[in-house]
Amino acid sequence: MGTARVAPTNALGLTKADYGGAKSTLCPGCGHNSISNQIIAAAYEIGINPHRVVKMSGIGCSSKSPAYFLSRSHGFNGLHGRMPSAATGAALANHTLKVIGVSGDGDTGSIGLGQFKHTVRRNMPIVYIVENNGVYGLTKGQFSATADLGQTLKRIGTNELPPIDICLEALAADATFVARSFSGSIKEVLALLKAALHHNGTAVLDIISPCVTFNNSPDSTKSFAYGKEHANPLHDITFIPQAEEIILEDYDELDNDGSKPREVQLHDGTWIRLRPLAKDYDPTNKLEALRVLEEAHINQQLITGLIYIDQTRQSMIDSLQLVETPLALLPEHQLRPGPEALKRIMAGL
Repeated sequence: MGTARVAPTNALGLTKADYGGAKSTLCPGCGHNSISNQIIAAAYEIGINPHRVVKMSGIGCSSKSPAYFLSRSHGFNGLHGRMPSAATGAALANHTLKVIGVSGDGDTGSIGLGQFKHTVRRNMPIVYIVENNGVYGLTKGQFSATADLGQTLKRIGTNELPPIDICLEALAADATFVARSFSGSIKEVLALLKAALHHNGTAVLDIISPCVTFNNSPDSTKSFAYGKEHANPLHDITFIPQAEEIILEDYDELDNDGSKPREVQLHDGTWIRLRPLAKDYDPTNKLEALRVLEEAHINQQLITGLIYIDQTRQSMIDSLQLVETPLALLPEHQLRPGPEALKRIMAGL
């Protein structure tokens, strides 16, 4: 008899199955399921403790996704468009937890656009994932704010309004990490998720995720076929954890066009490594990021990869200079000082 096969474990001694969630109830083939799988893979490979994660969501197909990954973590399903407020509260109450917010193009681009913009402006330490399919899947496929101009859907008609670009909106709000990918680009999604989980600030990931039921026609930029054919990577992206920097030479094959790969260091010392393709794209140049996105918007292209990163801004948690002990864990006598403390404060004024 052979020996029983033992599942591999990460640095915490956990198997990949320990990062799983409930069985998905989304449509078979939905891009959201692929994103959930990559969140599981990223958390497992990085070695994040599941119970140190808070999963936040609003309303919509995308907001069901947190049930399908990291079942050992905390979770909260908020109101439509209000996920950013709940996520902000969680991050402030316990800054030692990693906050992952999952939203959709309707949840973020329509009713929650104001909340999204202010969360980005504050640079809250949140991984903000937008599962973008251009329709309201839970209510039978009406156009969302990111739907293509002139797109026609059966029973819905033709969309007469220009789309909102989530990445452009994030840049306009002074985002410190902006990336876009396609749910079918598994390697790229995984690398960007790892980088986002290490970023000290709001990391916006706009992931085009085809709705196989209501918006998968070949002429839609949110369809699987269109994404596979027209996705235009800015660069080949590989996330390199800090502990593995000593083996950078293993990635020399990325430099196959004769130019040196560009390395972008994140706040905690970890790196994203980029290989220029058609041109030497600089993800720290905001004006270039805006130009590239606007040009892609006009040409209905999907620019994917790390679009912009800013390492100079503090997160809101850092700027508030919170005490080391999370606010949620402070004893009552510190949260509600007595009359003597008030007298001392008033005397100092």
